[in-house]
Amino acid sequence: MTSEVTAVTHPITLRTPRGVTGVTGTGSPPLGWTLPRPRHGSQVLLGPPTATDTARNVTGMASNDHRAEIKEFLSSRRARITPEQAGLPSYGGNRRVKGLRREEVAMLAGVSADYYVRMERGNLAGASDGVLEALASALKLDDAERDHLFALARESTATTRVRHKSPSATVRAPLQQILDAVQDAPAWIRNARHDILAMNPLAAALYAPVLADPRRPANTTRFVYLHPEQAKELFVDYDQVARDAAAMLRLEAGRNPQDKGLIELVGELSTQSDLFRQRWASQDVRYHRSGRKRLRHPVVGELDLDFEALTVPSEPGLQLNIYTAAVGTPAYDALRLLASWVATADHDVSVTD
Repeated sequence: MTSEVTAVTHPITLRTPRGVTGVTGTGSPPLGWTLPRPRHGSQVLLGPPTATDTARNVTGMASNDHRAEIKEFLSSRRARITPEQAGLPSYGGNRRVKGLRREEVAMLAGVSADYYVRMERGNLAGASDGVLEALASALKLDDAERDHLFALARESTATTRVRHKSPSATVRAPLQQILDAVQDAPAWIRNARHDILAMNPLAAALYAPVLADPRRPANTTRFVYLHPEQAKELFVDYDQVARDAAAMLRLEAGRNPQDKGLIELVGELSTQSDLFRQRWASQDVRYHRSGRKRLRHPVVGELDLDFEALTVPSEPGLQLNIYTAAVGTPAYDALRLLASWVATADHDVSVTD
């Protein structure tokens, strides 16, 4: 049995613990801000996705034009590689194509030019793993791009469209208990659509700007693209965050093109954000497994954090994100300040829709 689903807020009170130094910030949140905080033993920010009323044919994914997806992906990867990068002679003069010619890719992959042209026109049905590996090598695909190519090929080969299980909108109680046990680091769980499903109190405090949107479940990519001013305040490296968010969604669209919720999200973002349409059209795909995340929190200032994104084997599609900071750094002190704020805040809460 899962815990009661609640989303609660309380007024923010900031108290700086003894010994914490080097933390910059306003000391109080902007007017009207509240801190989402879970009641003890309850999950954070759970609820059914809000239906979108956007057109479903805005993107190639929404129109389910699988051949167009393949064509655009392969042609965009081919266009970015010069003959010199591929180790091919360049004879000068004006080349009429950007990047490699189709016959050059075919030669590098060890297939006939006609076969590669057929693949780039959107027909990957029947392509063997060996051919796909050779094509990935010829186009210098990274791990995410290679996996995306194989996912597109699987979808081409499928005789019937298999509708995968929709991403969960809740987490099991033991997963919430894991989050609650992590007290010194922000930790939260999302699904493949970037819906926030559960958080510990420190993560709810860190991501308070994201949770200010009353829609539930909160969605980090929706925040990035539909609330750009607030997102630029929170994410120091906003442009990179925006690129990564669209690229991760594109990767998931290749794995699960029949996900109705994902189709609706992509349609919503495409109709409301010029920037998202540009990022989506780039055909970029990306994994986001570990690295650095720089945030500018309205209370504790700038934090330069390490993050790890861990898969949950028992719940395919869910990802556990944890942010940490090295001891003695300003970010470590800022997290301590944030933890003190959460621990000492007023516990008179009001439930919000």
